[in-house]
Amino acid sequence: MNILKVENLDVSIGGTNIVEDVSFEVKKGEVLAIIGPNGAGKTTLFRALLGLIPYQGKISWQKHIQIGYVPQRIEIDTDIPLTVEEFLKARSQNVTKIKIEKILKYIQLDEKILKMRLGEISVGQRQRLLIGWSLLENPDVLLFDEPTADVDIHGQESVYKTITYLLKQFDLAVILISHDLNVVYQYADKVMCLNHRNLCMGKPSEILQTDQLRELYGGERSFYEHDYHHHHKH
Repeated sequence: MNILKVENLDVSIGGTNIVEDVSFEVKKGEVLAIIGPNGAGKTTLFRALLGLIPYQGKISWQKHIQIGYVPQRIEIDTDIPLTVEEFLKARSQNVTKIKIEKILKYIQLDEKILKMRLGEISVGQRQRLLIGWSLLENPDVLLFDEPTADVDIHGQESVYKTITYLLKQFDLAVILISHDLNVVYQYADKVMCLNHRNLCMGKPSEILQTDQLRELYGGERSFYEHDYHHHHKH
């Protein structure tokens, strides 16, 4: 069952076409990874899906769907005197202590963190906290915009472990922007190659081939190829 169908989507910003004639669909419980070079329109596509910017074409979400969004980063002034608990409670009036304890289990953080200030926790913990924040409204679909962009290797592992755990716990659909082809190979059911247009779509094993990546990334290819082949040595 489709939870999202996108048809002939166009997004222009300041007269420049950022996303052109993009069509795809996402089914319940499916993980779609969107890959492509910097400036290819990936975040713009997300903003259109969330209804934050004008677009042409058709975006059809399933009725009454709850959408969770995890941004690439959250800029937090490290002096801000807000605790983790206060941050989570600020999400909505319905956030109970029991709900917060449940969410911490899902994002695999210890309850001790609740009393810590946002500025005191690591970037990886903060990213998992953003996942927790997005779960408070019981979403049917989660949109991740490069969830480990600023996170060190250890933190990246913990963020992706959290995502894997969530996929097992809930029948969530996930749309994930990622630069890490290892992650795409491991977690995605389908991959979309975006460079303003939808250049290719299919299973990771079909899409993550050198020719496809060459077409998608051009000069950036060597980095991605290294990344991908490195994964296959393990």
